[in-house]
Amino acid sequence: MEKTFAEAMDFRHACKIFDETKKVSDEDMKFILEAGRKSPSSFGMEAWKFLVITNEELKAKLRPACWDQVQITSCSHLVIVLAGIEGVKPESGIPEKRFSRREMPKEKLDFYLGLYAGHLKNTLSSDENIFAWTAKQTAFAAGNMMIAAAIKGIDSCPVEGFDKEKVEEILGLDTKKYQLSLVLPFGYRINEQSKQQREKFEDIVEFIK
Repeated sequence: MEKTFAEAMDFRHACKIFDETKKVSDEDMKFILEAGRKSPSSFGMEAWKFLVITNEELKAKLRPACWDQVQITSCSHLVIVLAGIEGVKPESGIPEKRFSRREMPKEKLDFYLGLYAGHLKNTLSSDENIFAWTAKQTAFAAGNMMIAAAIKGIDSCPVEGFDKEKVEEILGLDTKKYQLSLVLPFGYRINEQSKQQREKFEDIVEFIK
């Protein structure tokens, strides 16, 4: 039975140990990945890619590079969230393709491309700056995937504890095109969740009228 959004928010937590005997169905995994694919991105560039790993040998190989965290191998599906690098550069031709989806006149397309290149001049000046920009956006996709999973009663755990270069090396990534942003395991909890700890609403939210 699917959960409401509010129920999913209460259900979701950073699952540390998954039940290795339970596997997420292909249908549910597609639901989760679609939530990531349809997430918002700056200028609509969709500068990300999701690698879905179920190969147990590869998961075992990645675990030491992820601070030996058990959820890397105990999860059902290990999603590697990559941040795009080359595809956001104007010279790649991909930004033009993204803008062209809006079916606008050539002069308007040129205007948007000029605005894009000008506004992001500093951001696009190095791969390091690009990664800082695109990796930040992958948080939108990751957050939506985790909530989509929770709606289905599926657990997740966002992992930033890893040796970035080592994981990229193991995966054989062309880091000129994509770089590692986040490791995101999905599966089913083996233990009951402890009560979610959050600060009070009035301490976090301030209304300015």
